[in-house]
Amino acid sequence: MSDRLSPQERIALLEIARQAINSVVQGNSLEPLDLAHLPLVLREEGASFVTLTIAGQLRGCIGALEAYQPLALDVQEHAVAAATEDYRFPPVLRQELPLIDIEISRLTPMKALDYSGFQELLNKVRPGVDGVVLRDGIRRATFLPQVWEKVSSKEEFFDHLCLKMGARQNLWREKQLSVWTYQVEEFNDEEK
Repeated sequence: MSDRLSPQERIALLEIARQAINSVVQGNSLEPLDLAHLPLVLREEGASFVTLTIAGQLRGCIGALEAYQPLALDVQEHAVAAATEDYRFPPVLRQELPLIDIEISRLTPMKALDYSGFQELLNKVRPGVDGVVLRDGIRRATFLPQVWEKVSSKEEFFDHLCLKMGARQNLWREKQLSVWTYQVEEFNDEEK
């Protein structure tokens, strides 16, 4: 991603996410963003994922693969969703707020990956660089590039991605799936 956010723009997005999570978890209404006072890049359409952790353990992660609204609103919306709507976790509790670490991933547009056979697929993906979307009919799942840090091989990455999609873990070896890749600009609370 060539047009990286400035440190001030990153901090602004992290503050937007933190304020949104704090407001909603404490039972307050979400303050509307004043887009006119934000830098241009935060007002432009952008896609993001917001990941919440406590002591390094996942606590919620929600996002969008394609841009459809201003980046600042996208981050705000997905911060709230990660705290309250991730089906894998109960909603964040008030007492957890001081423990929550926020990571934001700003996505590049997705690109279809052409391949023939699973070996070529393995050769084309770049661990630690590419986020991957798999689709089989109506089922679809993605892993951000950060997930590569948690697996020992490309095969394990695709096995787990198939399971996340609700399919057999070896489906990617048995049939041609639709595959897209994207990259992210990732930053977190440590930037403040």
